[in-house]
Amino acid sequence: MKWAVCDLPPCQCTLQFSMTYKQPIDCTKLIPKCYLMKAEMFRARNNMSTRSIGGKPVESYFVNNDGIYDPECESNGNFKAIQCNGTEVCWCVNSAGVRRSDKGDKNIKCEHVETYWVRLELKHKEVATALDLTKLRTGIENALLERYKLNKTFVSDVIYDKEGRLIVVDVKKPIGDHTTDLSLMAYYMEKDVKILPLFKYPQPFEVSVEGSKVSMENILVYYVDEKAPTFTMQRLTAGIIALIVVVSLIVLAGVLVLVFFTWRQNAKYSHRDGHYVFNNVSCAP
Repeated sequence: MKWAVCDLPPCQCTLQFSMTYKQPIDCTKLIPKCYLMKAEMFRARNNMSTRSIGGKPVESYFVNNDGIYDPECESNGNFKAIQCNGTEVCWCVNSAGVRRSDKGDKNIKCEHVETYWVRLELKHKEVATALDLTKLRTGIENALLERYKLNKTFVSDVIYDKEGRLIVVDVKKPIGDHTTDLSLMAYYMEKDVKILPLFKYPQPFEVSVEGSKVSMENILVYYVDEKAPTFTMQRLTAGIIALIVVVSLIVLAGVLVLVFFTWRQNAKYSHRDGHYVFNNVSCAP
C-alpha cells in the first residue's frame, strides 16, 4: 500500500488517520476498505494527494452514489453498521460501506448486513479482434486471483457483449459467509480502472486473453446484500420526482376531460313531464 509507513524499530506498517493516530495494518494483504477511506479523508483534509484513491466508488442492485466519507470502523477494519460522518445525520451501510437506507438522526436502527454479490460492469479498450468468451473468463478469473487474491470459485458468471466491448462479471459468495470481503476486490479494482492503482509498485489492471493483454477503460460496480435495502421515496432524484408529478397531472387532466364529456352527453338527455328531451326536441315515450 503506497500510503503505508514502516516505523522502526521494529518495522510496523501503519496508515495515518489523524495527526495523532496511525492505524497498524498488514502491508502483505489488501487493506480493509474502511481503513482506506479514513486514510483518504485525512489526506484530503491536509492537502495531500488523494488522486491514487479518488473516484466514486435485479431490483435490489444499488451503487455507491454518495462518494467518499469519513467512516467509523470496527477494530478489525469492518464498517460499523451505522455511519454519521461526524454529524447528527446518520444512515445504515452494508459490509462494503455503501449506504443502504435513507438518512436520519442518531436514533436510526441499523444492523450488520453482508454484501454477498458484486456485479462488475467493465468496458475494455479497443482490440484487434473480438475476444473469445471462454478464454476471457479464464483470464478474468486469473487476474482476480493474482491481483486481489480472490478465489476463482467466487466468479459465478461472465457475460460478454462484443460490439459494445462490455464485460459483466458476477462475483458471489454463499449467503452467510462473513469471512470473504468482496468489497476489497471491488474497491481496489475501481481505483485500478478509474484512476491509479493503490499498490506501492503499480501495474495497470489487465486481463490476459490468448497471450494478449486487454486493458479496461471504465467500470461500474453494483452491490447486492443478503437483505434488501430500505430506501424510500427520499431516494428518488428531483428529476424522477418531477416526472412522477407530470405524469400524475396528465392522468388527472385525462380524467377531468372524460368527466366533462360524460356530463355533456348526459346533459343532452333529460326527462320532462313524461317526455324525453333530446337537443330540445320532445319525444313521447
